[in-house]
Amino acid sequence: MAITAALVKELRERTGSGMMECKKALVASNGDIDAAIEAMRKSGLAKADKKSDRIAAEGVISIKTSADGKRAVMIEINSETDFVAKAEDFINFVNQLSMTVLDAQPADLEALMALALNDAGESVEVVRQTLVAKIGENIQIRRFELMSNDDGVIGSYRHGERIGAMVSLTGGDEALAKDLAMHVAASRPQAVSGDDLPAELLAKERDIVVTQAKDSGKPEAIIEKMVDGRMKKFVNEISLLGQSFIKDPDVTVEKLVNQANATVAGFKFFEVGEGIEKKEDNFAEEVMAQAKGN
Repeated sequence: MAITAALVKELRERTGSGMMECKKALVASNGDIDAAIEAMRKSGLAKADKKSDRIAAEGVISIKTSADGKRAVMIEINSETDFVAKAEDFINFVNQLSMTVLDAQPADLEALMALALNDAGESVEVVRQTLVAKIGENIQIRRFELMSNDDGVIGSYRHGERIGAMVSLTGGDEALAKDLAMHVAASRPQAVSGDDLPAELLAKERDIVVTQAKDSGKPEAIIEKMVDGRMKKFVNEISLLGQSFIKDPDVTVEKLVNQANATVAGFKFFEVGEGIEKKEDNFAEEVMAQAKGN
């Protein structure tokens, strides 16, 4: 069967693949476009598997909130390069995924990957693998957080594409919740209040502070006051309520929340690539290695 330009064009539109790849698939299937699509998908999934161990530490943070402000989701989707993270196909995948997760409320990442993502009923994992084959980079859905608050509001803030925060607020209003989310993104507290900080963290810090205070050579009574003062400062610096509000450093977040008769129910913070060990490429060494190989 003759492989016409119209047939190649149709296959490109249906798969998003390159012209030569489409023509090759049509030749192999003797012009059967459905068979060509199936073969291309199988080939694509195989390519995706081969890319799965490549480090993906770039990407975006996506946040979607329900119309009533009672539910929200924050997702980190990674790519290998910042260039791909700005590509239209990647952005469309991120937006579609985010809305699907917000509606479906999966229990964990495994349940998320099994969700149907498109009209054809393909799962998130299948669509992800197909996108990997098309784009040519490893793409991973790293983590997500769902937040709900039937008795209050949820505020969110994204700084560019790489940093995101959500705050659940009982009482108050959307403006305050958004301001607090912006504060979390900027100040990165470790807990809502000092009571929520891990006992191990506090004990470790107290041990350091006590050692420093004793080295001062001051009387025991003074040392005790020094330790208490430094520990209070430490707790305030890393807990949301104890921090100075980013928009008005003269006011603590706790005072701001109390003035609005509100309570912070919780918060979440994501940064793209946080904790991922990135590969450091040395261009000069690569050139030398190639030169020696020749």
